[in-house]
Amino acid sequence: MKRLLEQFAAGVLTVLLAFAPAFAAPQDPQEKDKPKDSKSDVEQIGNRNVGKGINFYSLEKEIAIGKQLAQEVERSAKLVDDPVVVEFVNRVGQNLVRNSDARVPFTIKVIDSDEINAFALPGGFFFVNTGLVLRADEEAELAGVMAHEIAHVTARHGTKNATKGELTQLAMIPLILLGPGGWAGYGIYQGLNFFIPLGYLKFSRDAEREADFLGLQYMYKAGYDPNAYVTFFEKVKAEERRRPGSVPKVFSTHPPTPERIQNTQKEIASILPTRDQYIVSTSEFDLVKARLRGLQSGRKAQDQDADKPTLRKRTEQDKDKAGKGQQKGDDKDDDRPTLKRRP
Repeated sequence: MKRLLEQFAAGVLTVLLAFAPAFAAPQDPQEKDKPKDSKSDVEQIGNRNVGKGINFYSLEKEIAIGKQLAQEVERSAKLVDDPVVVEFVNRVGQNLVRNSDARVPFTIKVIDSDEINAFALPGGFFFVNTGLVLRADEEAELAGVMAHEIAHVTARHGTKNATKGELTQLAMIPLILLGPGGWAGYGIYQGLNFFIPLGYLKFSRDAEREADFLGLQYMYKAGYDPNAYVTFFEKVKAEERRRPGSVPKVFSTHPPTPERIQNTQKEIASILPTRDQYIVSTSEFDLVKARLRGLQSGRKAQDQDADKPTLRKRTEQDKDKAGKGQQKGDDKDDDRPTLKRRP
């Protein structure tokens, strides 16, 4: 009997020890106000694993998927080759990447399209439309949109969606040009003739909320005025109300709803330390916009001249040049930038 009582007492003690945390003293109210993880600490940017979670894809596999999709985009879209425009947009983006939690290098290119949009594919393949650059009134507004897209890649939203089974498997990608039967899970990017899995461009509300949360921190860390993040999306939303259909359907999920705007303003007030100075805009940004307007005017003039009948023949030399250009282009695909963190 005595032994049974001792065993019972030992069992009770084990249970009490297991539930001891539940009987601990209540937490200091001030402790609740402190960030519960490093995700809210902008000083820890670059040392945080914000892309953690269930994901069946390695970073190497993610880069391979993004590269394959980016090649499809580049085969179909018209890229801007103006060195001043391309260098500026790339520099803004790479500055944001250095001040983010990105674990992959980014390749940033500019698409000649009037649509107000930007999208980043898994693995750091990032495309910015000229329409977005022209619509932004300040450099900080452009940086805010780019930071949001960088956050999607950093949080690995695309491959997380694939893991959940919301995307067609990678094995289906080669079938996208074989007919309607191979297009399941794919959508035609509005206004252009290339195919991208919808899940890589359209995310859940939780994913968009996380991209807002992280993107705002990245533009702040890079020195930009975080308030421009809200003002640009408000302008895009107003533009859509004024001219329905002016904003791509894929991009229409990006502008913050009133709730998201409120969350963003709360984050600015509670998470981001106050600074005396921010980057709002630069004369270089104005120069880039002026160059784009000039390119746009030249393109319209060429389109008008195209209506006139002309006779042009492609010579063998032209073919040889095109072939050499193709080879050079292929070599550039492997020339990925190196991800360097700002000290």
